[in-house]
Amino acid sequence: MFRTALRNVLAHKARLLMTVLAVMLGVAFVSGTLVFTNTLSNALQNSSAKGFDQVDVAVEAKYQESKGDQVGKSPELTQALLAKSEQVPGAASAIGVVSGFTAIADKDGKLIGGGFQSQGGNYWEAKDPRYPLVSGHAPSGANEVAIDSETAERAGYKVGDTVRLSIDGPVLKPTVAGIFTTDDGNVAAGGSLALFDTATAQSLFGKAGTYDEIDVKAAAGTSQATLKAALDKALPADTVETTTGKQLADDQAEMISSSMSGLKQGLLVFAGIALFVGTFIIANTFTMLIAQRTKELALLRAVGASRKQVTRSVLIEAFVVGAVAAVTGLVAGIGIGAGLKSLIGMLGATVPDGPLVITPGTVGTALAVGILITMLAAWLPGRRAAKIPPVAAMSSVHAAATTKSLVLRNTLGALFSGAGIAVVLAATSMSGSDGQAPMGIGAVLLIIGVFILTPLLSRPLIAAAAPFMRVFGISGKLARQNSVRNPRRTAATASALMIGLTLITGMTVMAGSLQKSIDKMASSAIKADYVVSMANGNSLSPDVAEKLAKVDDVTASSPLRNAPSRIDGKTEYLTGVTGSTIGELTDLTVDSGAFKVGGSQVVVDDDTAKSHGWKAGSRFTVNYEDGKKQQLTVAGVYEGNEMIQGIILDNAALSPHETDPADMQVMVKTSDGASSATKDKLEKALGSNPAIKVQDKKDLSNEIAQMFTLVLNMLYGLLAMAVLVAVLGVINTLAMSVFERSQEIGMLRAIGLDRKGIKRMVRLESLVISLFGGVLGIGLGVFFGWAAGELVGSSMATYELVMPWARMAVFLLLAATVGVLAALWPARRAARLNMLTAIKSE
Repeated sequence: MFRTALRNVLAHKARLLMTVLAVMLGVAFVSGTLVFTNTLSNALQNSSAKGFDQVDVAVEAKYQESKGDQVGKSPELTQALLAKSEQVPGAASAIGVVSGFTAIADKDGKLIGGGFQSQGGNYWEAKDPRYPLVSGHAPSGANEVAIDSETAERAGYKVGDTVRLSIDGPVLKPTVAGIFTTDDGNVAAGGSLALFDTATAQSLFGKAGTYDEIDVKAAAGTSQATLKAALDKALPADTVETTTGKQLADDQAEMISSSMSGLKQGLLVFAGIALFVGTFIIANTFTMLIAQRTKELALLRAVGASRKQVTRSVLIEAFVVGAVAAVTGLVAGIGIGAGLKSLIGMLGATVPDGPLVITPGTVGTALAVGILITMLAAWLPGRRAAKIPPVAAMSSVHAAATTKSLVLRNTLGALFSGAGIAVVLAATSMSGSDGQAPMGIGAVLLIIGVFILTPLLSRPLIAAAAPFMRVFGISGKLARQNSVRNPRRTAATASALMIGLTLITGMTVMAGSLQKSIDKMASSAIKADYVVSMANGNSLSPDVAEKLAKVDDVTASSPLRNAPSRIDGKTEYLTGVTGSTIGELTDLTVDSGAFKVGGSQVVVDDDTAKSHGWKAGSRFTVNYEDGKKQQLTVAGVYEGNEMIQGIILDNAALSPHETDPADMQVMVKTSDGASSATKDKLEKALGSNPAIKVQDKKDLSNEIAQMFTLVLNMLYGLLAMAVLVAVLGVINTLAMSVFERSQEIGMLRAIGLDRKGIKRMVRLESLVISLFGGVLGIGLGVFFGWAAGELVGSSMATYELVMPWARMAVFLLLAATVGVLAALWPARRAARLNMLTAIKSE
């Protein structure tokens, strides 16, 4: 039986090729994902570990949790603590570390490093062991800075050049005093690092006389653990905590691994979808192969082969096919992993140097996935073939599915579909995250149910295409009849395409609806012409609001300042604004009271008011972060949204209680409204700072649209793998169907149907099957998009369902294109059959 199975594999090489390709693509996606994420994670971990070479023990402030009326905060690491750390037994030296966001512009005024990896810090004394200088000297005074060598090379800076940079808004123009090398992971990932002398760094980052961290170096012969124990004994345990350099490196490695895990899981989901779609193709292929070898299997049974041996022979075939696909997929996956790493570099992101990581786990996963998926998909056809009595198989009386089996299948499909719809509808009535898990379960149940019901659905839906098919005469009629002749095969082929289009359509509906809802929210909540913020989301210096208020065309402006507080034993974040102008800059719906902000009068969003039991006229006591209290009065309750929410009070009341006031954004209204000239004037007033964004409502909308479009295009690209596998399935089904119907095609040729008619028949059959899968996929996608939108709408008042009719038409056209392209080779093969040879075939 083993030799028989191997001969069958070799005898059907061409027919099994599509199955091999389908499995190979899925395995390549899986192994490529593992190689890419392991390589990236290993490179980042090695790079970050080097950054802790100069740290034996790090001393950090221990965050004091909020208690009662006291707002939580971190104690300061003072010069006295630094001196004490340096004097403990076993300490060779101690360095005070100051750090914060620092944006560096290149010579063209563009931000280096994208903002998020742009960091600044302090250069310790005249020679900092963390940052060896390659040229120049240590920075000294407010007008000097040292920059890392990679940034200097990318931007073309050298010692003596003037560089434009920004900490929190205002532009600084220091001279490059020195250029240094560093193992900092942010720099290795494409960011930048600017260093000032310690006093300047403390002043710029709002840490006057204090540090963010104290790094202690152990003396020769002293271990990190011993030094840590000495520091724990000498320093106050209630205000500081210590961590060894090894532990810091391990924690950083774990954090990198965790962040890579999210990316890995996301990519593996799409690989799983491709493999799931490929399962249909495998099952289809083996079902058709076994149907064509029915008499051969019956003969084996007649000469003594048992049912188990027949099933085992099919599984051996599947094992060989799966092994070949898994090995080729693994090789292709290694190439994909290397390609993705190169692609990231081409897109502008910098990845630390490191070898391509191919772990035994990656190899084992690729082989296991390829072989198991193939054998699992082939098991059911093999078991079904083994159960056919030899005499019945020889006379082919088994060919038609029994009424009982169809009733059982349709009943099962209806139960799954009904349960799926019920669970999804129930999830839409839930709120936020509570409904996510039920909706996911309901979606899976519904997809399974529709897949089981697809043979039943194929007849009426394909019959609906009859008027269109009549246009093509006898070829169209034959194509329609062939499409419904074997509903199970048509269902499996169409389902592969259905799954891909379901996901694509659902995501498109969601993305379009969210975009519309956020646009609506921005236009309805904001009357300001411009919103000014930092490019990386950091806070702005109060100087920015002051400069904008002085611009000639500005008629009203207000910074939005956030600060923690304690109210009724709970932490609540306050939003500080300019009370006299905020009414001109926002257009919030007031449920009760009046929108008055000033003195002790505040306005509160409806959710916060409900949680505290407040209404217009209510009074409450707020405990600020400096420990002082104030009684405030709720002047009005407004409808909050994702852009503006919480307790809004006047900055005149809030700012005196803040040690380091900072604005999240500044709203600006101008006399001439939004225009390119006004925007230029505002940008020039801020020193044409690349780290600051000046955005009107259209810019805000475009930024959101760009984010959605980027994510959507990435998902389209990932789902293209599933669609490609579905295309292979259509080609495979048609090719094997042509082989199966060789005699029939020969008879059609003999009675007058020409080669063009044969080609047209096969192409139309493929088109109908693909459109059937497309209609099902788009229908399910719209339903899931609507359901997910209802879930989002529970927490977003402006949510509005948007039907992307144009894109859905494109998706349907895509399904039709898939059908036409997939039929090219099978149609050509059918038309080239010799009619006499075909008539004599069995």
